[in-house]
Amino acid sequence: MRHPGELVLLGNEKIFKEKKIAFFCSRRYPATVVLPSYDWAIAKLNAGRCVLSGNHSRIEKEVVHFLLKGTQPMIIAMGRGLGKRMDSRLVEAVESGRLLMLSPFPDTLKRVTCETARIRNDVMAELADEIFVAYASPRGELEILSEIWIATGKPVYTFGVPENEGLIAAGAIGVESSPIRPPEDLPADQRKEST
Repeated sequence: MRHPGELVLLGNEKIFKEKKIAFFCSRRYPATVVLPSYDWAIAKLNAGRCVLSGNHSRIEKEVVHFLLKGTQPMIIAMGRGLGKRMDSRLVEAVESGRLLMLSPFPDTLKRVTCETARIRNDVMAELADEIFVAYASPRGELEILSEIWIATGKPVYTFGVPENEGLIAAGAIGVESSPIRPPEDLPADQRKEST
C-alpha cells in the first residue's frame, strides 16, 4: 500500500485513522443511479461515515456537495496536483479540520488525464476500507479497476440496478437505495417544479 508520506496532503491528517469508504462513478452514467447516489451520500452524512471521493465526475461532485452539509470527516483525492485554487466550501472544510485533501502528484501537475485519474483511483482504493461504485461504464476504466479491486478481496458495493449487472457478475455486492432526501436538499437543477 502507498504510504501517506508519499502523498501531498492538505488538511487534517488524523482523518487517515477513520474507517473510509471510497465513492466512484463513471463520467457517463444512467439516470437510475442519480437519486440513489444522493440518498447514499445523505445516508453516509447521517451515519457520520468518512467518504473518500475523487470529486471528478458530476455525480462525485454532487455527493461531495451533500457531504459538505454535514460534520463528518471527508477525504478528497485529486487526479492532479493540489495547486493553490480551491472552492471556498472546501477551504472552509479544511480549515474546520473535517477535510483532508490529497494528491499523489506534485503541485506542478495542473490537469487530470486518463492516466492520472487511474492512479488517483488506485490510491483511493488502497486507502479505503470499502469501495462503492455507483456506476461503471461497461468495459470502461472504472469497471476494469473495480474487477481488480474485487479480485484483491476489497469489499466493492454498487447499486443493484440492471445497468450494474456486469459489476455484480464480477463480484460487486448489489445494494438497494431507499429515498431519504428531502426535495429542498437537491441541487436546483435536479428539483422537479411543483404544478
